[in-house]
Formats: sequence, structure tokens, C-alpha cells
Amino acid sequence: MKIYLVGGAVRDKLLNYPSIENDWVVVGSSEKAMLEQGFNSVGKDFPVFLHPQTKEEYALARKERKVAAGYGGFDFDTDSKVSLEEDLLRRDLTINAIAEDENGKLIDPYGGIDDINNKLLRHVSPAFTEDPLRVLRVARFAARYHHLGFSVADETLALMQEISASSELDALVAERIWQEFQKALGEPNPEIFFEVLSSCGALERLWPDLAQHKESALFQLRQATFLTSRNKNLNAKQCRFACLLQSLEAEQILHLCAAIKCPKTWQELASQLKQQLTVISASLHFNAQELFQVLKDSDALRRSDRFDDLLLCCKACYRSQTGKTLDNFVQAYQLKLALKIIANINAKDLIKQGLKGPEVGRALEEKRIEALEELMQALNN
Repeated sequence: MKIYLVGGAVRDKLLNYPSIENDWVVVGSSEKAMLEQGFNSVGKDFPVFLHPQTKEEYALARKERKVAAGYGGFDFDTDSKVSLEEDLLRRDLTINAIAEDENGKLIDPYGGIDDINNKLLRHVSPAFTEDPLRVLRVARFAARYHHLGFSVADETLALMQEISASSELDALVAERIWQEFQKALGEPNPEIFFEVLSSCGALERLWPDLAQHKESALFQLRQATFLTSRNKNLNAKQCRFACLLQSLEAEQILHLCAAIKCPKTWQELASQLKQQLTVISASLHFNAQELFQVLKDSDALRRSDRFDDLLLCCKACYRSQTGKTLDNFVQAYQLKLALKIIANINAKDLIKQGLKGPEVGRALEEKRIEALEELMQALNN
């Protein structure tokens, strides 16, 4: 039995790029032998095991054969005679088909190191076309390594176009699509993910509404990426997602969110941004009543963290729509200050004064608006 470090860990080590986890491939073993050594089986489609101490993933070397449409339409062979080269041959890109043995020696049968040096994302074999998910994966890698100068090889892009022109993308389940979508939003250049998908025809096939508004959508995404890369405590990917969809109509946003089965909180932020962007952008000249209504409609008192995300999204979209890339978006400062002021006015004092039921709510709103009127006067002086 021989064990090799494979895939992303080797690739990112060669790129001097941060790597999240190690993946291992085991040659010359069997499921029974792995279990006898204390490994825990976790694979559903093929044998994958967790190391008893490190909990890292170890997979038996395998070959695969296409038997049905879609990402899951494969039959796997994990016989102990499967070689390392046969295992690496099934991988998507040459830069992901490099292995390292226990002595640090690199095994690179398909030219992955050359492609790293040439900054190319190139498929390993013609079997690339058998897995439609690879269209999304290559686009995601392009988004990750774009700032390092990487691009998709012409011959690989041609195969991606071939997949997009077929019905294979239609066989992908929403969960797998969403996994690649949301990962791409966290990359340094998420707009490249959509640019690559557009260049091979996949964007139009998967999300035609987004493809129709690609230029404005990606411009807003770039602004959101710039802002969220400087605000590490915010939900960066959610904000980028919400800004990306703002060129769509409200119903189109709901349709796309349902199609890719994104989390409900992501859909809520995107829909709220669509509903309130214009109002918040104009709020700088609102009176106290109007300012209070913005905070009320945003549910800012109960969900202040999401309100922060909403304001950041508004800033990104405002900058992209107006071209004021150096604008500080004073609207956000004013609204945050207003929220802080009204948050300090609560119902306890009113209840102590003997108010009950609906009277408390009405009096609380009146006092908060009065406080905002004082704020507006102070800001205007």
C-alpha cells in the first residue's frame, strides 16, 4: 500500500497559495484493509475514509466510467490494481493531477507543473466532457487564480462549450450548482467565474436572466467585492450575491434563488436590497419621519447585523450606478447614527409612566421620531 498527497494541497504548495485541507489517495489497498487499520468509511459513491487521528480524507485510487447523464452518472472501479496514474487521469485539470509521495517527490504524468508555470487551466483528458460540473469548477478556479495571471486553455474552453451546448448541464442538481456558485463568490475575482461561464455558453444556459444583464451585474459585483474584501467581519459572499442580482427584476431574483436553492437569508438580503436601494440612496435628504420609516422597513432594530450588510450592498450598488467610486456614501453613516439613537429609546420608561398596550407602541414611535428630528437639526447646523 502506498499513500500520496494529491490535488489542491500539492497544487497550492507549488503556487505558494494558502491551502485549506489535505487530500490523500491510497494505491494498492482495499476497503477491508482500510477499515482494519482504523479508518472510518464516509464515502457514499465510492470508498473515502477519514484518518482515525487527523480526520483527513483518504480515497482509494479509482477509475471511473460514464454510465448516465449528470454529475453522479459514473461507475467506479477501486480495485487494488488501479495505479496512481490511472487515478490522476480521471481528474479535471492538470494542475489538480499532481501527486507527492512520502519523500516529497512529485509525480506529474500529465504536465501539471508546466501548466502552473504557464498559468494555464487545462483539462487532463477528453473524459473531461463526461462531467458537466467541471464547467463550473474550471470557472471557479479561473476566479481564484485570475490575479495570478491564470486563464483557461483554448482547447479546454472548447470542451466547456461542447458541454454547454449539450443537455448535460440540465442534469446537474441544484445543490451541486449552488456549491460551486457560492464558493466562487468567495474567490478574489468572483466576476471571472461568470465571465468564463458566459464565454462557453453556460451562463445563458443556467441563468438566462443574469446573462441578459451581465455587464451591469458584474460591475456591481466588482464594487461589492472591493468593499467586502476590506470588511472581513461582514458576510462577504452574501453581500456579493445580493449586489450581483440587482440588475434583475424582483420576480427574477426570486426565481433564480429558488432555482439554485440558495439559503433563505441570502434571498432575503437580495430581495431587501432590490426593494430599498433607491430609498436608502435618497435618504440623505429625508425628514425624521421618512428616516424612521427606512429603519422600520429594514427591521434595523431587530437585525442590526443584516442592516449593516444591507448598507454595504447599497453603497456598492450606488457606486456602480452613479460612477461615484470615491463617494463615502454618507447615507450609511446617517442611518447608522439614527439607528443608534432610536435604539437607546425603549418601552420600559413608557410602561413605568402607566402606558399600556397599543399606547406604548405609538408613544415609543413618537419619541423616536422626535429624537430623529433633533438629530436632523444638529446635522443641518
